[in-house]
Amino acid sequence: MSAELATAPSAKRKSWQSIAAPQVRTLPDRLLPFIWYFLSRRHWRAFAVTWLFGILSAVTAMSVPYAIKGIMDAAASMPAGTVTGLEGMLAHFATPLWIFVGISAANIACKRLEGIFFMYARPPMRAHMRDELFAYMQQHAHGYFLGNFAGSLAHKINEVATKVGDIIMVFSFDLMPMMIRLGMALFFLSHVDGTLTLMLFGWSVVYVVASYILSTYTRRDVEAYARARSTLTGKIVDAVTNMANIRAFSRANYERDYLARYLNQEVHTAQRVYIIMEYIRILQEAASLVLMVALVVMALQLWQAGTIGAGDFAMVMTLGMLLSESVKGLSTRFLEIAEQVGTANEGIDLLTRPHAVTDAPGAKELAVTKGEIVFSDVTFCYRDGTPVFKNLNLTIPAGQKVGLVGPSGAGKSTFVNLLLRLYDLDGGAIEIDGQDIAGVTQESLRESISTIPQDPMLFHRSLKENIRYGRVDATDDEVEEVARQTFCDEFIRLIPEGYDALVGERGIKLSGGQRQRIAIARAMLKSAPVLVLDEATSALDSESEKYIQNAMAQAMAGRTVLVIAHRLSTIANMDRILVFEDGDVIEDGTHEELLRKPRGLYARLWNMQAGGFLPE
Repeated sequence: MSAELATAPSAKRKSWQSIAAPQVRTLPDRLLPFIWYFLSRRHWRAFAVTWLFGILSAVTAMSVPYAIKGIMDAAASMPAGTVTGLEGMLAHFATPLWIFVGISAANIACKRLEGIFFMYARPPMRAHMRDELFAYMQQHAHGYFLGNFAGSLAHKINEVATKVGDIIMVFSFDLMPMMIRLGMALFFLSHVDGTLTLMLFGWSVVYVVASYILSTYTRRDVEAYARARSTLTGKIVDAVTNMANIRAFSRANYERDYLARYLNQEVHTAQRVYIIMEYIRILQEAASLVLMVALVVMALQLWQAGTIGAGDFAMVMTLGMLLSESVKGLSTRFLEIAEQVGTANEGIDLLTRPHAVTDAPGAKELAVTKGEIVFSDVTFCYRDGTPVFKNLNLTIPAGQKVGLVGPSGAGKSTFVNLLLRLYDLDGGAIEIDGQDIAGVTQESLRESISTIPQDPMLFHRSLKENIRYGRVDATDDEVEEVARQTFCDEFIRLIPEGYDALVGERGIKLSGGQRQRIAIARAMLKSAPVLVLDEATSALDSESEKYIQNAMAQAMAGRTVLVIAHRLSTIANMDRILVFEDGDVIEDGTHEELLRKPRGLYARLWNMQAGGFLPE
């Protein structure tokens, strides 16, 4: 077994098993409702404990100036030379010193407990978000994935979960403590002087309102930066995925030039955001300086006038310093906050878009007893307005083997995609054994159909796992038996790791024919009542194809089979052949019947084909 397999995480060892979503829910498409959705469902207790210690930490931190005031008042009440020696000093300052030590120790304990509980709360919530975002993304329609980079979508899932956690962390460790510190400062100052209290209150209102306006002003630029960064990531992933093409066409320099455009766009948006943020930081730190100077000047005036004592003066000074540092700390995080909010918003908007194809309310499981397929007045056109079918009526009896033939764009693949309900119809209905597929669950529909694509897609997992994907509860013996039937076993045995060998991303470590055989084995193991093949033997050599055809003849027995053919010889023995052109079935019959129509499209294609393939 390879090292990667040996270290792969086991599903049975999920530390977040208790939060796995039992079903796909509709996710909020705005940031605050999105955060509340996850907090309120499973994680509010952990975060409530975290915030409790956060509040206590802020309260104790702002109580330190009050303890210092007690020490200063005790010092001012002690005439010079009246107390001598360490023991006498400690006795005189015992009460304020114990208060100072107790508050400081409580502050340290609360701060550390806040951090510990936050670390216990954040990872499960992050895993929960990734789990539900991934589950929700899987339910998007086929067109959603055609229009977005796979790498970009994966990046968005991780990014949203991470950024939401970062936003909660900033709230917990920066924003909330600052608000509490302001409140505590107002409370303590209200016992010293009303003018100081009003000045701090006015400054707080102006600061909060200005910060909100500035954050709103920067939101559009930050979201543009997030989009540019996401697009750049997608372009890099796309290039890496097509590295074989880059080398085959010697396009390394071209790809660097191509990528440079997106790099420049990312740099431009990043510079704009960072420069704006620096201006905002200057304003925030200037506001902090104004507050500090104003507090010092007014405190000096009050002390000189005899309105406040030395202890009050020391408390005001310490409060001012703590608030100033708190504001500076928040200003340094302002860029991070704006970036996190912008990135999270952009990701949430992309990932939580409404599903184009959804299960009907109360949808039931599809029960296939025979496998009859009926298209009734089916009308469909793509979202870009490209028409495909108009009032198509067609019945495929249970157990019939049907070949689908026609020029590119005639509607063959769309016919199959509609059967799989990758798109919803614009009109009409598709039924399997009398059940409208729009009224059954998508999961049960696709569980009843095995598909073998022309370009098989494999997971970067072991050969055994890829074959077993057809039926995840299959035993090793069943996997190996179907591998022998599809002539996979003969090349698997030649690999040192055997069935545990990893196939590489998209199966890149295997040849085209080997990938095709694995895909066929996977579909045969699934053993669904309806079988769809899209030129499933096109990547096989002639000898292997002969053996595979014999094995597939067994797999087709008792099943309804649809075969999209680009090589007409592969469907000559089908029970029936449908010839598509411009979204219509213009010919319908057996191979022999269609050849008796010399002016028919099928007969012309049969006579024109070179090497068994259809001409363009």
